[in-house]
Amino acid sequence: MTMNISVPTLVVIPTYNELQNLPGLLGALFTHLPQVHVLVVDDSSPDGTGQWVEKRANDQIHLMQRPAKSGLASAYLDGFAWGLERGYEYFIQMDADGSHRVVDLTRLIERAQQSDKPDLVIGSRWVPNGGTQGWGAHRIALSRLGNAYIQALLRLGVADATAGFRVYRHPILRELVDSGEVQSRGYGFQVEMTWRAARRGARIVEVPIVFLERRAGESKMDGDIIKEELINVTKWGLWQRKEKVKSILCGATGE
Repeated sequence: MTMNISVPTLVVIPTYNELQNLPGLLGALFTHLPQVHVLVVDDSSPDGTGQWVEKRANDQIHLMQRPAKSGLASAYLDGFAWGLERGYEYFIQMDADGSHRVVDLTRLIERAQQSDKPDLVIGSRWVPNGGTQGWGAHRIALSRLGNAYIQALLRLGVADATAGFRVYRHPILRELVDSGEVQSRGYGFQVEMTWRAARRGARIVEVPIVFLERRAGESKMDGDIIKEELINVTKWGLWQRKEKVKSILCGATGE
């Protein structure tokens, strides 16, 4: 199925050693979404990912080559800033490893184009009809418990705040990037962007997806990334409660 997109759309794909996966992903993207532009943000992959993209760069395929491995959050922020300067309206976050299906992306974009114009569309594993493929029970439980903890502390009303498959609309992304407030370096970036968007009154919706286990290569997830996310969520949750108490006390004293 080929899909038409009504506004300029940029897919931002961070890479580090994804040469085995990226060609298939780009082929699927341009088959189903021939109008999109792609920015690959490569951290000087030793396997030649950046060089492969550079040879194929054209009006729709772009490369940002960074000098060293610098983290997922900075890759997306650099990519978003590049796209904001060039006037794109929709910004898509997507993994290079085949975990995010292009067939699901078409449904995320369809939802983004509806009349209520959501600021952020999240591809969710944990809403009805969403799920995973190739995950063990331990990994599913870890993700579900992590999201339950996030909801308990931050009250986002989002079932899958850790999801990295997203469509942002230009205005909310401009606010988030220009604020300079984003602190996360790793996968906690997804939660922080959701939280900061919600605090700005963004309309956030979720669309069910099926998340696949990566096709090839090694996962970048490790214990330090999970630790960073838990620490930050706890910090943001405590700060949020402090602000709420302060607001109540100020209201009670008439200040």
